[in-house]
Amino acid sequence: MIHQLFDLTGKTALITGASQGLGMQIAIGLGEAGANIVFNNHSLEKKELAENEYKKAGLNVKGYLFDVTNESEVISGIQQIEKEVGPIDILVNNAAIIKRIPILEMSVNDFRQVVDVDLVAAFIVSKHVAKGMIVRGHGKIINMCSMMSELGRDTVAAYSAAKGGLKMLTRSMATEWAKHNIQVNAIGPGYFATDQTAPLRKEGNPFNDFIISRTPAGKWGDPAQLKGSAIFLASEASDFVNGHVLYVDGGLLATIGKPLNE
Repeated sequence: MIHQLFDLTGKTALITGASQGLGMQIAIGLGEAGANIVFNNHSLEKKELAENEYKKAGLNVKGYLFDVTNESEVISGIQQIEKEVGPIDILVNNAAIIKRIPILEMSVNDFRQVVDVDLVAAFIVSKHVAKGMIVRGHGKIINMCSMMSELGRDTVAAYSAAKGGLKMLTRSMATEWAKHNIQVNAIGPGYFATDQTAPLRKEGNPFNDFIISRTPAGKWGDPAQLKGSAIFLASEASDFVNGHVLYVDGGLLATIGKPLNE
């Protein structure tokens, strides 16, 4: 039956940094589709708070403490997950940071930190998860790209550079690992209504008006609307989809936009 294509029962999914926001919604979606969910954080307090939030959503989700930019911690974390929960069938590289600093004012250390978390970490985690996937002959990797994988914007040069690089890393991993029945794709979220964007969404804020005007759907996205895309890319339904970036953006990238006074 067609719904079986999207059934993740018995699969184990690691979603990095899924202690809040869009990553948590993706994790909930994969869990609702039947997957066993694990996530990581480098803060014990945030890990425990997130586990409680997952319980409220009706899911028994386990968090692990490791830093995605530290290769030795990643290796230990993956080993612990696979020992305690099971082999990782699905990886979502969601952990990311952003620093809004003009290029001329940004330090090299700040630039490197963003690239390390948003790009290098995806390389590290994917590399070590993929080793097990190759042995087992199957796997799904989903990288969280961004509108900034395609577009530039003031003050987010490091983030744009990292997310643009993540798009190409996705294609390179797909190219190398397709022969092992591993599909590597990405999701590129548009602008979503999260706690982090709440200040931007206040009525009268010029950026809020800009996003609503720029997006053909005429609104910010609901984080739950990412669930379907994640389930598709994590399931058998996408077994011949590889190296693709699925933009979930209300049509933003499809248009040049319209004047604010239209």
